[in-house]
Amino acid sequence: MVHESVFRTQDLPAADRFEAWIQRMGRTHAPMRLSSERAADYDGSQRAILLGDVTVWPATFDPLVFHRTPRLIRASDPELYHLSLLLKGEGAASWGSSRQAVYTMNDFHISTSSRPFEIHTGADPVTIVGVEIPRAQVPLPGRHADQVRGRRISATEGIGALLAQFLLRLAADTSCYRPADGPRLATVVTDLVSAAFAHALDADPDLPPESRDRTLALRVKAFVRHHLGDPELTPATIAAAHHVSRSHLYRLFRAEGLTVASYIRDQRLEHARRDLLDPARSTTPIHAVAARWGFPRAAEFTRAFRTAYGLPPSELRAREHPRSGPPGDAPPSERGRLANDTAPGPGASW
Repeated sequence: MVHESVFRTQDLPAADRFEAWIQRMGRTHAPMRLSSERAADYDGSQRAILLGDVTVWPATFDPLVFHRTPRLIRASDPELYHLSLLLKGEGAASWGSSRQAVYTMNDFHISTSSRPFEIHTGADPVTIVGVEIPRAQVPLPGRHADQVRGRRISATEGIGALLAQFLLRLAADTSCYRPADGPRLATVVTDLVSAAFAHALDADPDLPPESRDRTLALRVKAFVRHHLGDPELTPATIAAAHHVSRSHLYRLFRAEGLTVASYIRDQRLEHARRDLLDPARSTTPIHAVAARWGFPRAAEFTRAFRTAYGLPPSELRAREHPRSGPPGDAPPSERGRLANDTAPGPGASW
């Protein structure tokens, strides 16, 4: 299973529980000042599910005040986005006197370790699923962090519901996942969080045009990554799915020094490379890996892979998994047919 740790204050003497909870929260997110009316005998429990750089942490704890100060930020900033899915209880947060928000059940709360905040939970214990994601992994310009933090995202509709369902399913049972699944699950969490952020920013009527284009680009990229296995994924289908013209779509990618075709190709190649390096897929035929990620023609895949990584896919797999079988893992007749197939695949002229 993926790496997971469990912490319960009830396993400690009453006098040590609150200080231990402070230390646990500091390691989970960032150093904070915590206070509670129940500090003398504090009750809190947390499971930390570690998915590489992303942490998902279901927790239930007594009333608490979190205070992240400018001084603590200067001393230590892991540069994380934090999300809390509130399952039981209530809370309120403030970011200075001009910005406040109240959270109830099935709301996501968003903050960042890089900005001061103060969060108060209600009079009763709260149950949450927390998420910690490095800001660098969320494709959102740093100047937009202030626009995202403090927003309430509903967990009952739209992208927020998709994110909530995934987190709840993950938190319910991690026994079916292997350690190698951790980075894959982290990618899913990051993609869903990025889409939720983009959707929330796009819904803001005060958002400047360049920010709207950026959030649209985030949604488009998430759409592309979700449909990489479709060999018919084209600029036309992408533009239609997002109700924009192809010229607008091309402009979005040109603003980042990219083309639509290169982004799709690079994402397909990178996902195929991960599969080839994955021990769990070491016996999957290379042509099947290629087809899974939108390369129906093996010769086209091999040429693109060699250009991108400097060696053919069979050599990469042989280096990583020397016992995984002959390159390609396809019957000799099939390997010969695929090797001679040099016709360009769909979209090659994008």
